[in-house]
Formats: sequence, structure tokens, C-alpha cells
Amino acid sequence: MKVLIIGGVAGGATAAARLRRLDEKAEIIMFDKGQHVSYAACGLPYFLNEKLINDDKRLIIRTPEEFRKKNNIDVRINSRVTSINREDKKVEVEDITTGIKYIESYDKLIISTGSFPFRPNIPGIDAEGVFTLWKIPDGIRIRKYIREKKVRRAAIVGGGAIGLEVAENLVESGVEVTIVELSDHLIAPIDAEMALPVLKYVMEKGIKVILNDGVTAIEKGDSGLTLRLKESKSEIGADMVLMSVGARPQSELAKETGLVLNERGFIKTDEHMRTSDPDIYAAGDVVEVKNFITGKPASVALAGPANKQGRIAADNIAGIASRYGGIQGTGILKIFDMTVAFTGLSEREAQKQGLPYDKVLTYHHPHAGYYPGGQDMAMKVVFEVPTGKILGAQIVGYTGVDKRCDVLAASIRMGATAHDLTEFELAYSPPFGAPRDPVNTAGTVIENILEGKMKKAEWNAVEAMPEEGALFIDVRSGDDISVSTIRIEGFERIPLEELRSRLSGIDKNRPVYIHCKNGKEGYFASCIMRQEGFNVSNLDGGSLFRECSLCGCGKEVEV
Repeated sequence: MKVLIIGGVAGGATAAARLRRLDEKAEIIMFDKGQHVSYAACGLPYFLNEKLINDDKRLIIRTPEEFRKKNNIDVRINSRVTSINREDKKVEVEDITTGIKYIESYDKLIISTGSFPFRPNIPGIDAEGVFTLWKIPDGIRIRKYIREKKVRRAAIVGGGAIGLEVAENLVESGVEVTIVELSDHLIAPIDAEMALPVLKYVMEKGIKVILNDGVTAIEKGDSGLTLRLKESKSEIGADMVLMSVGARPQSELAKETGLVLNERGFIKTDEHMRTSDPDIYAAGDVVEVKNFITGKPASVALAGPANKQGRIAADNIAGIASRYGGIQGTGILKIFDMTVAFTGLSEREAQKQGLPYDKVLTYHHPHAGYYPGGQDMAMKVVFEVPTGKILGAQIVGYTGVDKRCDVLAASIRMGATAHDLTEFELAYSPPFGAPRDPVNTAGTVIENILEGKMKKAEWNAVEAMPEEGALFIDVRSGDDISVSTIRIEGFERIPLEELRSRLSGIDKNRPVYIHCKNGKEGYFASCIMRQEGFNVSNLDGGSLFRECSLCGCGKEVEV
């Protein structure tokens, strides 16, 4: 059997290696039009910081020569597949260095051509000093430009994961950074309220952030580059610009050969990673698969799914009926000392899909409270009503974020409910967690809501309701050293320890809304009042969430 693979990196290289392990006799040829066939694309933002990665060779996972020696795979770099003849099962290949074209036949074909960075059609997009970061040569060019031009100011267009990771590493290298983001919050996969602490934190680190605005032009002048903004009608000066505004599937070859694509240009595949041609498979950023939770068509540019898809394509070519269950969209990023992680559906996506859902917002210490160090992490969990099935989670914090996200990601994959979360027996020792882990706590909070043991309310709902009739109570303790200096207008202060003795003075005919620091003491207070006949609701997230939404950083525009 002769198998051709177009494209390497996560999807193609994984497929090649897996296929060789399954079939020692197969002839495997892998083509890549670039210089590197197997490299750590996710490490490129960190390559810009020479203190972290000082040699581009550290990003190379396996060279063509290593593929030949260790895997007996014929890897041809600087080789572009220009056409596919499906009827005769042949491809035309161009050697980019010599211009020579030749034909290769195949029994099976895998397309793993990936994606390419989107470059909006604006004046000045091709000016010197305007970059995208996608491959190792991009990183080398950017590092050289920074060093030779003595870059001190950088503008990043796009506030997603790559944009933020680049921002961190440029700041660590002594560069002033401004981020311009078209939407109303950073990091698109998470909900707006979860992005607020991220925004506040990056601004504290000296990064200027402009939201709800786009770039209309980039102009080259004697003093560097000038970015003109659409909404604010202002301008930003910079020595270099990084465009990080998303990607598009590199599917022109598939389109020209007549494979079925969706309206966005992704190659349609079945659960075996087979395209509309039974002898052609596809994997990675270029494919449409399905969303694991909704079952609807989906695509996402993540290394983990690409790796799995490449393996499954190889399995099926070798006669193993492997199936890809779908994309879940689990991701994580580091921003200085902060960690942001997410998995499954956001609230925005659940709402868009018309699912019966609810969500909880809780705050947790990453380990035992008495053990020194550690800062609260904010955790938002989206769940199905009335089953309590976990649909998605987002966590923002410092330490311990990754492992909680991984537990929740596995929970979603296994179809777990809130009740399952409460029963998980997770590793505990004072430096690492608590006897009841934040994941357990999220499960109990959801259970309390579903079983009617607690009513919750959201801050925006309280703000929208008429003031007449409702009572608002702040139950934070006066001796709590973490009590905020912010007093939320309209709330009467009745500390939890005084609540029982003061219930007789509270009108039971009026709805009551309670808040505390993080929701925990508010829940205790609501239990007391509910059993005494009050119509009481606990405000989701407590004052920690409210203070973040009131901080004003989301409304600032610094130029």
C-alpha cells in the first residue's frame, strides 16, 4: 500500500508515524511546502522571548532525516502538491527549490494542509514591520526585526490566545504593547464576564488594551508605523505590528479536486476522518468534524484534536475502524502568572444553540486556606437543566487552574452530571487542594440549585429590577480582612453572624437578595432565611465578581 500525506505538523506527522507503527510494509511519503515538517507551532510566541527559547532548533520535534531513519518515512520538504487526480489516484508535486514537477501515485491519501493566518484587506497590511506568527520562519523574522530595528513599541491586532501570549513575551523583552480587539472582550472562547479579570490583570502589567475597535489602515512613516482605528477615530504609534485576527482553512487543493467543503471552506469528513472521496482522508485545522456536545458541525485549530484526527485517519487506512468523537474545544493559556482555561460550551454558545441550561459562578482557593500562597480562582460551569449534565467550564486564576479544567474536560467527555462532580475523589494534600475540591464544590452548588435548596440571581437582573419592594442585604463579616472597600449601593449591611438575631425586623413579604464576598456565606444566609419563610436569592459570584464588573477597565481606552 502506498500512502501520500500532504502536510505535516500535528495532523500529518502523527498520521505518518502511526501508520508506520501499524504497517511496516506500507510506502509512506509526506510532502510539506515549508522547511519544517514536525515542529512546535504552539511554542512560537515564547520563541520571541530570547530569555526563554534562544534557538529555533528547540522547536523542531522531528527532522526529515529522523523520519527516514527512525520511521522509514520519505519526507519531502519544500514540496508543494499542485493538483490531485482522483480518477487516476495521482498527485502532481512541485519541488519549490528547483521548480521541477513530477507525478506520484497513491492508494490512499491524507490531506493535512492546516490553516493560514487571516490578513484583512486594509491599506498598509504589507508594509515592512507588519507580521503574522504562524511558522518558525515567521518567528525568526520577527526576532531579527526586533533586534535590528530596536523595537520599543508593538501593536497587536487581536486579543486571542496568540495575541496575549505574544504580548506577554514582548513585555518580558522590554517592549511596550498595545492590543486592539474588535469584540467587547479578550479571549473569544470564554464569556465576557470571565474575561474581565484577564483584562484588568494585563492592564496592570502595563499592556494597553483597546476593545470594540478595529484597524482601518496601517501607515509607514519616518517615526515608524501608525495604526488608524475605526470607532475611536484615533491612532496608535508602533515600531512593529502583529496581526493575530484568526485563521482560514488551507483547502484550495481540496476544493480544486472536487472534495466536499462547507460554506467556510473546511473539508467535510465523517467520524473516520474520511472525506467525500473514500480513498482520501483529512485531519487537523483544515477539516470540519462535529461538536462533541451538540453533535453539530464544528472546526477548531487546536493541536490536540489534530493529533487525534491524524491517528484515527491512519488507523482506518490500516483497517482499524477508529472513530473521532468530536471536538470539545478545550484550551489553556498562560498570561504572566495568570492562567485561563476553558472546555466545552460557553454560556454564549449554549444560548446560541437554544439549549436548556443554567450556570454557576464560584470562587475557590487552589489549596487548603491555611497553607501559605495561592489566590482565588474564578470558576464558571455551564450545565444542562434539569439533568445537571456538565456542558462547559471556564476558569481564571493562578495556580491549580489547569488540573481543575482537565477534570471538568474529562467529566464532559464521560457525560458526567453535577452529582458525579460531588462524588469525585480527587488528590488532596494541603499544598495542592482541599478535602472538598473546587470541582466537588461546583457540583454541590449546581445540585443545590437543581434541587431547590438555593435560588440564585445575577447582578444584571438585580440592576434591572425596580427598587420598590426588594430588599438587598450584604452579609459579609466586618472582621473579614478581605472585605472590599467597595460598598455596593442599596445593600444593607447585616453580617452573617448577626442575621438570625435580626430576622424579626425583615419583612417576609418582600423578596430578598443577598451577597457576600464569593457566594459561600450568601448561601449560608439564604439557607437560614429560606427555612424561616423568606423568598431569598443569593447573588452569583458575590462581591468579587461585582467588583470586577465595576472596576471600569473594560470601558477604558488608552492610546
